[in-house]
Amino acid sequence: MTHDGDGDFDLAILGAGSAGFAAAIKGAELGARVALIEGGTLGGTCVNVGCVPSKTLLRAAETTHRRTHHSFAGVASSDGSPDWTAIKSQKDALVTDLRTSKYLDVLRAYDGVTLFQQRARFSAPREVTLADGRRLAAAKIIVATGSSPWVPPVPGLEQAGPLDSATAMALDRLPASMIVIGGGSVGVELAQLFSRLGVSVTLLEELSHLLPGEDPDAGTALAEYFRSEGLVVHTGVTIERVESDASGRTVLFADGHGTTRPVHAEQVLVATGRRATTRGLGLATAGVRQRPRGAIMVDEFLATSNPNVYAAGDVLGEPMFVYVAAYAGTVAADNALGGSARRYDLGALPRVTFSDPAVASVGLTEVAARSAGIDPIVSRLSLEHVPRSLVARDTRGFVKLVAHAVTKKVLGAQIVAPEAGEMIMEPALAIKCGLTRDDLATALHPYLTLAEGVKLAAQSFSKDVAKLSCCAA
Repeated sequence: MTHDGDGDFDLAILGAGSAGFAAAIKGAELGARVALIEGGTLGGTCVNVGCVPSKTLLRAAETTHRRTHHSFAGVASSDGSPDWTAIKSQKDALVTDLRTSKYLDVLRAYDGVTLFQQRARFSAPREVTLADGRRLAAAKIIVATGSSPWVPPVPGLEQAGPLDSATAMALDRLPASMIVIGGGSVGVELAQLFSRLGVSVTLLEELSHLLPGEDPDAGTALAEYFRSEGLVVHTGVTIERVESDASGRTVLFADGHGTTRPVHAEQVLVATGRRATTRGLGLATAGVRQRPRGAIMVDEFLATSNPNVYAAGDVLGEPMFVYVAAYAGTVAADNALGGSARRYDLGALPRVTFSDPAVASVGLTEVAARSAGIDPIVSRLSLEHVPRSLVARDTRGFVKLVAHAVTKKVLGAQIVAPEAGEMIMEPALAIKCGLTRDDLATALHPYLTLAEGVKLAAQSFSKDVAKLSCCAA
C-alpha cells in the first residue's frame, strides 16, 4: 500500500529489510497505523545481495565441485567449465521472485502498513522528513536501516576498486584469479565459491585462524580443507598496502614472521565486516546516541536514548544475521507499541557458516566458559565415528560439546560437518531448555543421520565410542 499525503502514524519504521518488515507486521497485528520507509531496494541485504544469492551460488559451486571430486568407485566424473552467466541469471531470478513473494506481496496482506519508497531523516525527536519534503509524525519510531560493507584503511586499497560481497556476485564474468581479504563467514564462503567455479583464490586473514569468532579448532580445520581443494590460505597476516596496474592488483602483506610478501590477482574482494548504515539519518536531532563505529546504542528492550525511538537489526552491530534482525524487529515493535517488556535475548544463538564442510556453533566455547569463571568439560568427536559420514564417504569434520563440569548442562557446541547447520538446533535447544549431556546421550536419534553425531559426542563424555556398535544406545 502506498501513501500520497502527510499524516500521523502510530509507528514509523526506517528501513524495509528483515528487521523493518518484522516490525511492520507486528505493528499491523497490534492494530497500529504503520509507515514503512525504504530509500533503497525493498527487502534489505539478505534477499537481495546477502544470504539468498550467496547460498544458491554456493550450492551451484558445490554441484560443480562434486562432478570431479567424490569418493565413490564406479561413478564417472564429468569435467567442464561452469556457465557463470547462466548460474548468475538463475540466481537473479530467484532473488527477484523472493523479493516479490516474501516482501512486496506480504505488504499487500496488511492494510495498516503504508510503504514510502524514498529516503528519510529525523527532523524532530518523533518526526521524519522524506526526500520529497513531506513530514511524517509518529508516536514511536524504529530505526532498522541495516549495514554496509566496510573497507579497512589500507594504503592503495580503495584506489584498487575492490569488490565487496554484493559486487562480486554481480560480476559479468569470472576473473582468472582473486585475493579475498578477510577470513570471517562471508570471506570463507565467497573464497570457496569462486575457487570451485574455477577462480584461483588466495585468502588472507589477519588473525591466527579462519572464522575468528568461532572455536579455533573449527577455523584451523577449515583452512586445511580449503588448502586440500587448492585454495591458498594465509592467516596471522598484516595487510600493508595494495598496488594496481593494468594486469590487476598486488597485495603486500607481512606474514607471521614479519616478512613482507606479495600476491597478485586480477581482482581483490574485501570481506572485512560491515558497519551500521546510520549516516545521514539525523540521529543527533532525535537524541539517539551511537557507538564509536556508528552502531545505535540500545537497552535490553531495544529502546534508544530517546524513549520514543527503538532500533533493530544490523544497526545494533554484531551479530548481523537475518533471523536475529527479524527477531529484533518483532521485539522492538512489541515493546514500542504493546507496552511489553520483552528482553532482547541472544543467549542461545546458533550461527552457521555455509562453507563445505559447514561450520555451526551455539553457546560457549571451552575458552569462553573458562573466561566466564565456569569449569567446563569437553567432548570432541571426529566424524569418522559417525555412520552417516562413513556411508557418505565424507568424514571431514567433528562435533564438539561443552558442558558444565558440575551440573552437566550443555553450555555450547561447535560442529564442522557437511550439513552442520542442520545439526546445530539440537544443542541450541538443549542450552535454551537447560538440558544435560545425558539428556542428549540417551535421546533416540535416527540411525544414519548426521544428527546422530550429536548423540555420539554426548556419549563420548563418558564412553569410548570406538568400542560401541553402530547403533548402541
